[in-house]
Order: sequence, then structure tokens, then C-alpha cells
Amino acid sequence: METGIVGPQKVSNDFRDRHSNVNEKGKRNWVYALQPEGRLYRCRKWLSAAYLVLFFALPFIKLNGMPAVELNFPEARFILFGKIFWPDDFFIFAVAMILAIVFIALFTVIYGRVFCGWVCPQTVFMEFVFRRIEWWIEGSPSQQRKRNAAPLGRAVVFRKAVKHSIFLLVSFLIAHTFLSYIIGVEKVWQLVNAPVTENLPLFAGLLFFTGLFYFVFAFVRDIVCTTVCPYGRLQGVLFDKDTMQVSYDYNRGEPRGKLNKKAAASGGDCVDCKLCVHVCPTGIDIRNGVQMECVGCTACIDACNSVMLKIGRQEGLIRMASEHQISKKRPFRFNSRMRFYTAALLVLTVIMAILVFSRKPIDTSISRVKGQLYQEVGTDSLSNLFQAKLINKTRKEVSFLFKVEGGMPGSVRMVDVQHPFLKPESLTHSTFFITLPAAAVKARSTTILIGVYVNGKRISTIKSKFLGPFI
Repeated sequence: METGIVGPQKVSNDFRDRHSNVNEKGKRNWVYALQPEGRLYRCRKWLSAAYLVLFFALPFIKLNGMPAVELNFPEARFILFGKIFWPDDFFIFAVAMILAIVFIALFTVIYGRVFCGWVCPQTVFMEFVFRRIEWWIEGSPSQQRKRNAAPLGRAVVFRKAVKHSIFLLVSFLIAHTFLSYIIGVEKVWQLVNAPVTENLPLFAGLLFFTGLFYFVFAFVRDIVCTTVCPYGRLQGVLFDKDTMQVSYDYNRGEPRGKLNKKAAASGGDCVDCKLCVHVCPTGIDIRNGVQMECVGCTACIDACNSVMLKIGRQEGLIRMASEHQISKKRPFRFNSRMRFYTAALLVLTVIMAILVFSRKPIDTSISRVKGQLYQEVGTDSLSNLFQAKLINKTRKEVSFLFKVEGGMPGSVRMVDVQHPFLKPESLTHSTFFITLPAAAVKARSTTILIGVYVNGKRISTIKSKFLGPFI
């Protein structure tokens, strides 16, 4: 068999031939992960608990009478922390998307795939909801493996029926919560109480997402992390030898071997207990080096530390470290690529903050009606026809009016607005004439300033052009 070198010891290279969840015959290698124990796992458990509480509670939280988060794609309306964003705020979302990509790149360059193992919804739901249900009903991984290998009996069928029924119920709950983020929890509650025939498309969508979540967490599982997720693929080009990753210290651990007096005297610290493999949710052996399937969950760190404590050796045989820290034994280095991403992230954060805090609750655009010439009013005045588009992004009705400003002696006459009010969360089109003294129009095109007043307060001044006669 062909071999490769990991540190001073030759190890089998067959792990490079395929994914950890595929066997030598190309069939699915089901991962029976052992429940980890340790300090890092306890931190993950508390973080995941807070994450799950926030996920299910956030649709019920109100800020300024609005949902804290609502992503209403059908109506193109988005609410984030009590502020409404409309399609004309798309540039803010574009900057936010770029900001998120740069942050992910920076985080990955520094810490590898820790996000996947600690914060990713797939991992949180899989490891701290569905897998724990599985452990509770079907027992430990060894018990699950024995039951799945044995002929089906009543007890096995009953356990699996109970497990998959609970999986479906939890998936149904997740689908309802997911829908609450889109249309709001009040509308979801109305749909639950209304006859199914009145909302067949939404009900079909609920069934689809319930089936999708159930299929992913009951059957696809770790394949999402190792094969499907594009983020995992992206990381392959972001890692370098200064990236902090879950790593095995081969200098200290090799040559590995079972614990005995000779190994204690001359061998490495690794006692080849394979506990790091048994707790891995993707089934890899971290001692073979950093692999694409590693999601950075740090379960192997807890497992190895527990063994090191039992045999009286120093913790950290498996730890968060860069390749340079292990091979060259040098401290973590904040390299030029990390500095570049950090600078880009800071610039984008400042831009994002300026866009959000300078965003107006009433957006107005004014332009002269195309194809219309000036009109003569009386013997000494000229008028132009203008059109305005006003978007009220608040949930309150407001009044509005326009004034000619900048020292220009002019007046505004509304055409199609009997009651100049903007309804909550509405788009209003308004047409009006601006009249100026003919003596003030000294060119074919004159720049004018139009003040926009909402509830008697000026919120913006818009520059436009007033068309006059050839002079």
C-alpha cells in the first residue's frame, strides 16, 4: 500500500482516496459518533442552547411594534431590529453581503472551519437536537450499530418509529418557525387556525420544508458538511499554514502505540485509543492531518485531553494550532493576508454603519415630467410639471408638502393629491406644478431646490431642473 509522511512516522495514505463517509466499495459509511465530554463541548452545549432559544423566540420579539426580524421575500419587505428595508435599500443589502463574505473569509483564514462546528445551524440542530434524540431513543453508538446490523425485530422497529416520528415533529416545528421569519408569527398563527383549503400554496410549502429538514437531519446528515455545503469547498482556497485549525501534534504524538512501559519510555504521547475518531461527527482521523471533512467542532480535542489527563500526560496533543506552530514551533503570526482582510472588513463596516444611520424613513425622488414643455402662467410666470415618488418606510401615517427653496421665488401647486398624506409602509406617486416668475428664469435650464417636508419638518432637499424658453 502506498504510504505518506505525517511527521516522523509513515502512516496509511488510503484516507486520501475517498470521503470519510464513503467506504472502499463506494457505499455510504454511516457515522456513529460518540457523545463528547469536556470543557469545549460544555461551551458548545451552552452556546447551542442560547442559539436554539434565540432561533425559536426571535419571531415573537417586537421592537417599535414590529418584529425584530422579518424577511418577507414575497412582498420585498425586510425588517431588521425594528427598521423596515425596501427594495430601494438594496445597496445596503449589497454592502452587507460583501461585508459578510469578507468576514467569513477573514474568520476562515484565521480560525479555519470553527464556525461550522460551533455556530452553523446544520451542526447545532444535528448535534444538539437530532443526534441527542437518537442517543436518547436508540442508545449509544455501539448499541445503534448492533441494532442496525441485526435482523429487524419489534423492539428495533418501535424505537425507529418513535425516533422518526419525533424527527418529523421537530422538522415541522422548524418549518413553522422558518415561515414565521418570512411572513410573521401572527400570519402563521392565522394560517394554523384557518382551513387548509384556504392556504394550499403555503401549506404545500410547509410540507416541502418539513420534508427537506427531516430528510437532511435523518438521512443526509454529515454529507451536508463534507460534500454539499459550498462554504466547506471555499475554505480549501482560504487555508494556509498560518491558519489556526484543529490539529494533531505529530512531533509529540508519534510514534503512536498502545500504552505500556516501553511506549511510555520511548514512544510518542498518542496511545492509539482512537477516541478522537469515535467522537468525530464526520468520521475522520485527525491524526492523518487536516482534512476537508473536519468541521472544527473540537470534539477530538476534548476526547484526547481526557485521555492525556488519565495517563498523566500534558493536554494539547490535539489542539487549535497552525501548521507552522506545530512544524516550526513558532507562535501564531498575523500575516499580510489577514491584515488585508481586516482592513477591508473595517472599511466595509464603516460604510455599512454610515448607510444604515443615514438612511431616511421617508425616501423621495423628484423629476420633471418627460416630454412636457414649460407653461406660461398669466403674463409674468412660467410653470413646469413635476412628478414625485415617496416611500413611507414607517408604520405611521404622515403628511407631506413641497416648497421651492434656495432663495428662488416660486410656488408649488399639487395636482392629484386631495389629502397629502402618506399611508404606513406605502409607495405614493404625486404630481405637481412649480411656478416661477419669468424674470427668475434666465436660461433654458435652471437649477432649482425643492424642500421635502414631513409633518412640518424638512427631511431632505432635492435638486432638479426647471425648463424655460430659449433666451
